[in-house]
Amino acid sequence: MAKNQHKPAVPVRRAKGRLLIIGGHEDKTKEKRILRELADRVGAGKLVVATVASRQAKDIWLEYRKIFKGLGASNLAHLQIEGRADATAEKQLGILRGAAGIFFTGGDQLKITSELGGTPVCAAIQELYDEGGIIAGTSAGASVMSETMLVSGASDDSPRIGEMVRMAPGFGFVRSFTIDQHFAERGRMGRLLAVVGQNPKYLGIGIDENTAVLVESEERFRVFGDGAVYVLDGQDITGTNFAEKEPARTMSIYDVKVHVLSDGDAFSIQERRPFRLEGRRRRKAA
Repeated sequence: MAKNQHKPAVPVRRAKGRLLIIGGHEDKTKEKRILRELADRVGAGKLVVATVASRQAKDIWLEYRKIFKGLGASNLAHLQIEGRADATAEKQLGILRGAAGIFFTGGDQLKITSELGGTPVCAAIQELYDEGGIIAGTSAGASVMSETMLVSGASDDSPRIGEMVRMAPGFGFVRSFTIDQHFAERGRMGRLLAVVGQNPKYLGIGIDENTAVLVESEERFRVFGDGAVYVLDGQDITGTNFAEKEPARTMSIYDVKVHVLSDGDAFSIQERRPFRLEGRRRRKAA
């Protein structure tokens, strides 16, 4: 059989909404291009800033409220959950009612999923997405988007069989890839390779700081921002040593395909290939 023939299809979610997935440390003081994209897409609609991941929720909310108001998004609301019981409260559901978008700030991704997963608030966020709203997230707020979420793993080091990565269920807004953030800045190539090697069916997406991908119906995404987006495709992997019982041994993985995308590039998730968006030119430094 020829290589690449009869590949299993990537699962596609037919939601009407969009995902804005940010690699962390997005520009908040200069052009604010990524946050402006979110503000422009929400327009006059309600934008909910969810600080669930953070332990400094009030300060972060006040910071983003000021930024988004300056970008023209005046209909803003704050969602902060204090425990799972709070995620069932009518007050919190009322905050989400009628929202055009939600923005998850950074912090601890497990705090988001453990407090929201399976609650009425989580169902309301899913409904927002299914009905055409935009869900955005930065850093930890980006990681929760995928069905299988990367929680932790060694950075700036080669993974070893016995201590590669820790995974957990995410929200599943996107089901075809796993996300990592602060990617080049924190040396996370090794741990994302470990994720892809454990189940090559799924793509690995590593997003640099002040860089984002906009996902449209899980058929394709486009890249914008100052850094790069790394797409790891393991579907043609020919071998790994992951199943060997030598926990101290360094990971081996063969024939992984790596794409490096920058501002104006796009990626077809269905066809697993990058392409350049027509009419888009690379931005020049000021």
